[in-house]
Amino acid sequence: MSEQRKLQRIKAGYLPGLGDDEVQWQTLDFGSQDGQLLEVSVPVLTAPQMQALACRVRKAAAIHLRPMPVAEIIDAVDRAMARLLDRNDTYRQQAEAWLPVVSGYDADMVRLGLTGFFKTFRAAQLKRFVAEDFPNPAVLDGFQPAAKGGAVRAFGPDLLVHSWAGNVPALSLWSLVCGLLVKAPAIGKLASAEPLFAGWFARLLAEVHPPLADCLAVVWWRGAGGEEADALYDQADTVLAYGGNQTLDALRRRLPVTTRFLPHGHKLGFGLIGAQALDTLKAPGMARLAAWDVMRYDQQGCYSPHVFYVQRGAPVSPRAFADYLAAELANLQRRFARRELDLEEGAALARWQQNMEWGGEPHQLLGPVDAPWSVAYSESLQPLAPTALYRTIAVVAVDRLDAVLPVVAAQRDYLQTAGIAAGPEELYRLAGLLGAAGVTRISAIGSMSMPEAGWHHDGRFNLLDLVRMTEIEQSAELAAQPLADYAD
Repeated sequence: MSEQRKLQRIKAGYLPGLGDDEVQWQTLDFGSQDGQLLEVSVPVLTAPQMQALACRVRKAAAIHLRPMPVAEIIDAVDRAMARLLDRNDTYRQQAEAWLPVVSGYDADMVRLGLTGFFKTFRAAQLKRFVAEDFPNPAVLDGFQPAAKGGAVRAFGPDLLVHSWAGNVPALSLWSLVCGLLVKAPAIGKLASAEPLFAGWFARLLAEVHPPLADCLAVVWWRGAGGEEADALYDQADTVLAYGGNQTLDALRRRLPVTTRFLPHGHKLGFGLIGAQALDTLKAPGMARLAAWDVMRYDQQGCYSPHVFYVQRGAPVSPRAFADYLAAELANLQRRFARRELDLEEGAALARWQQNMEWGGEPHQLLGPVDAPWSVAYSESLQPLAPTALYRTIAVVAVDRLDAVLPVVAAQRDYLQTAGIAAGPEELYRLAGLLGAAGVTRISAIGSMSMPEAGWHHDGRFNLLDLVRMTEIEQSAELAAQPLADYAD
C-alpha cells in the first residue's frame, strides 16, 4: 500500500475542444530518488484531429486574441505569473512537487530557479520585452505613423508551432509568452523529458483570462512524429524549435519552404575572469558566483559555462581560483545535490575526465574523481570545447584575456553567452572583440544562466522575428486624400 500511495498520475497537454475520451493517451514514467513515482499521460492525436485543432485555435485567436490590446495580454500574463509566484497556489505547488521528479533536479534548485524565472515575466519586464523590439508597441494593435511617411503595423503568425526541449524545467514559457505578445494562435509540442509545465500554463492562462482558453493548445508525439506532426507543420506558417542541432536540421528539412523556421540549438558558454577580479577579497566571491553558473540545472542551458579562462598576474592565481571553484562546487553539492546520472551519462563523464587527464594537453583534475562535480585545470591555453555537463568545468590560465579570442572565434557557430569579470573599460573593450567573434550575450559571472527579460536569444529578436510588417506607403495616403468625402 505504501508504494501505491507514492504513485501519482497526471494528464499533460492542453486540448481545447477535445475530450479526454476522444484521443489516445501514452504514459511516460518518471521516478525520483526518494521513491516518488509519477505517470504522465500525454495525448496522441491523429492527423485529422491535429488539423481540426489547428483550425480551432486559429478561429478562436481571430475572435479573442488578435483584437486584444497588447496591454491586456501583458496584464493576463502578469496575473498568471502572480499565481505561479504564490507558494500557496495549486499550480505553483504542482510545479514544485513534480518538476523535480520529471527532471531529476534537486527540489530546492528547481524552487529557486522557478521563482527567478517567473519574475522575468511580470508586467514591468514584459513591457520592456515588447519595447526592446518595438519602439512603438502600438504597432501590434493597429497601424501607426512611420518615420519615413505612411503607416506600419505588425502581424503575428497565422499559426505558430512550438517544439520544445526538456533540458530545463518550464523552458516552454519563453516561447509561449512571445507568441502571446504578437497575438499568434499557437500549438506546442511537449518534450518527453519535461511534459508538464506547458499544459499547466495553458490551463492557468485560461483561468485568469477565459477568452484565451481556445487560442492555444499543447500536444505530444513520439520522437520526430509521423503523419500527425506533418499535418500540424503543414498548417503552420512559423515554427520555433529548441533542441539538438541534428534534430533541428531534420525538422528544417521536413518543413515547407514557405514556413518561417526559428531554431535554437546547441551553444557553448564560457567565462573570462580578469586580474582585477582576483585579489584576496574578490576572488572567493567570484568563485562562488562562477560555481552557481555551473550548478544551475547541471549546465543543461544553452547559456551555461564550459570553460573559465582566468588571467595570471593577480594576487590570486588561476590555480588558486580553480581550487576556490572546486570548494564552492562541493559546498553547492551539499545544498543542491546533482541529479543521478544514467549509465550513458556516467560513461560520458568518465570519458571526459580521462581525456582531460591523459589527452594531448593534460589537465589536472581537482578533487575526488568520484565527486558529483569535476574541475579540470590547465596552465596552457585550451580550445573552447564542451565538457561532459553535469557540473564539469575547465579552468584555463592565460596571460592576457585577448589570447582567448582566436580560440573562441573558432567556435563562432556555437557561441552565445560569455560571462565577464573585468573593470568597465575592459568590459566594453572585450565586449567589442567578443561580439565581432560571434558572441551574442555578455553577462556578469553568476548571471550567465539567468538571462534578463527581453534578451536577444542567439542574437536575434524574440518578437520581431515572429511578425511580418505591413506598410501603408505615403503614396497610398496621398492618393486617398482626393477620394475622401471632405475633398474639394
